[in-house]
Amino acid sequence: MHAPAGLIEPELLMLAYRSGIFPMADSRDDAEVFWVEPRQRAILPLDGFHLSRSLAKVLRRGTFEVTCNRAFGDVMQACAGPRREGSETWISERIEASYRRLHELGAAHSVECWQDGRLVGGLYGVGFDRVFCGESMFSRVPDASKVALAYLVAALRRAGASLLDCQFMTPHLESMGAVEITQARYLKLLKAAQTYSGVAEGLGEGLALGEGAGAGEALSLPEGFGALLAEAEASSSSPGNFIAQSLTQTS
Repeated sequence: MHAPAGLIEPELLMLAYRSGIFPMADSRDDAEVFWVEPRQRAILPLDGFHLSRSLAKVLRRGTFEVTCNRAFGDVMQACAGPRREGSETWISERIEASYRRLHELGAAHSVECWQDGRLVGGLYGVGFDRVFCGESMFSRVPDASKVALAYLVAALRRAGASLLDCQFMTPHLESMGAVEITQARYLKLLKAAQTYSGVAEGLGEGLALGEGAGAGEALSLPEGFGALLAEAEASSSSPGNFIAQSLTQTS
């Protein structure tokens, strides 16, 4: 199913995510989007993150400064940039503009990795209720995207999330604990993770874009991220070391 050109309305985007589907495009300059419902779905169980010894060392060394929502637009542009394997991006300019709007409304978030003041890795996705749907990640130096994902998992656990959707399985995600399930199983998990069940009544129902949205309480990745850093500070530990310890307990 294709959608006409123009900004994808936030209500329609959120309805799609709450229904288990998401948009993609054929190229960067493609004016149309198509809606995807995979037969097989990749998820990363929040208690099943695989923290390798090498990644734990990177976290403890504090190789990167990690932030949340500091550079959402820059992360999206980096994710949409050319890939080393030469494949065309599915993040069109229309999709980028639509998610920037979603970010302004408090429903799309990014995690950034910095080195010497330069953005070197990160990820972005959509959050609602107890769900976070990861969209894409990038890395300009070794381990940057892995560190971003580790921080994301720790922050989502702190925020009380129960479902981290990765959409499609990749060797990179599989190595970090992602598993593949059927779409039918995913929809059951998705329904259980939503605090509001009346979304089918209309595009605006249960939108949960942020504070004051009314129906359902939106998942706040930034609040979970902030609480995580506060806990690290209270324990007199560096953020990376604190996160490595917390993830080791369930890895």
